[in-house]
Amino acid sequence: MFTRIHHIAIICSDYEASKKFYVESLGLTIVKETYRAERQSYKLDLAVNELYQIELFSFPSPPARPSRPEARGLRHLAFEVENLEAAIQKLNSEGIETEPIRIDEITGKRFTFFADPDDLPLELYER
Repeated sequence: MFTRIHHIAIICSDYEASKKFYVESLGLTIVKETYRAERQSYKLDLAVNELYQIELFSFPSPPARPSRPEARGLRHLAFEVENLEAAIQKLNSEGIETEPIRIDEITGKRFTFFADPDDLPLELYER
């Protein structure tokens, strides 16, 4: 029935800060940027590795969503990387703090977490 996940939608509190974070710091590619005047809202379509996957939205005064402690619902967004140390070094060079590297006890794979400008948990998961 399903062929793949089409996209993930993220609502941010500061559009320009989040746009800079996802495009400049994380290196995602802008597919299309749309301003919807009737909603006072931006919609930024982003590609990961040339595959359209993330929609970044802005809305006036969005309510805060608890991130920690872990709340019910979608937990985090994970990005697969070839080299965890290189990805961590790139993020740290952009001023983005990462947690210590952990090992997935089920797969044996290494991973770490960092946060976007709205404290949304993001994960790097080594291939």
